[in-house]
Amino acid sequence: MVVVDLTESQGISYARIALGSLPRRRGTGLPDREVVRRAAAVDREHLARYDRVCGFRLTDALPATYPHVLAAPLAMRLMSGADFPFPLAGLVHVANRITVRRPIDAGSRLDLSVHAADLRPHHRGQQFDVVSTATVDGEEAWRGVSTYLRREGQVGRRDQGDQPPGPAAVALWRVPARVGPDYAAVSGDHNPIHTSRLGARLFGFPRPIAHGMWSKARCLAALEGRLPAAYTVDVAFKLPILLPATAGFAAARTAGGWDFTVRSAGSGRPHLAGSVTG
Repeated sequence: MVVVDLTESQGISYARIALGSLPRRRGTGLPDREVVRRAAAVDREHLARYDRVCGFRLTDALPATYPHVLAAPLAMRLMSGADFPFPLAGLVHVANRITVRRPIDAGSRLDLSVHAADLRPHHRGQQFDVVSTATVDGEEAWRGVSTYLRREGQVGRRDQGDQPPGPAAVALWRVPARVGPDYAAVSGDHNPIHTSRLGARLFGFPRPIAHGMWSKARCLAALEGRLPAAYTVDVAFKLPILLPATAGFAAARTAGGWDFTVRSAGSGRPHLAGSVTG
């Protein structure tokens, strides 16, 4: 495996993403390449802004979703490469799994790594995983697996799957339009489908949509204080949240942890379904 070491966080603009979407010769398999960043420090002011946008309490403990933000520039660098088989534009983030092996303090230095794995067929195209890890003092403390779908057909729809009614909502969330640009500012994900009505329409959405990882983070913030020190949280992203919106959050205890959902307050259609196991 080829290792690309980034000495500092290096983002990628959506102009470059657009250029990467132009027809060009691509490989047929995932690249045997790992992008790493060593001794990444946490900016506490940035962490506080992230906590506020997602609803977390302000503490020095990193939320489970925060290392995903730190690793995101590495993932973008990986997926924007000429050896990556799919253009970034049009990929759909359909699921995300995070495993917290132990709490991470904001004073820690993180060694981050990202690689792609498990290209596989899907009834609507092809799926693959982007695997990110955060190591502290030589020990893996966090792992994230983002599953993407390269779809053949319309881009503006997502599979709902078979969804049982689920528990009644325990909270109603008023999700303002500013969630799109606010989360873009703290995550670095400035995809125009989240920040621009025109950009959203180009991809088949009538209005900008909330970032999927914002909705996952918001769910974990709602469960804050009731989660173990080490756990795995799985989420399947269903229908996007069109901004602004009112959504119902529901959570129920299980033998292993929690099941939770986010649904449209009006139609009851699912935006997200997830579980926590510890």
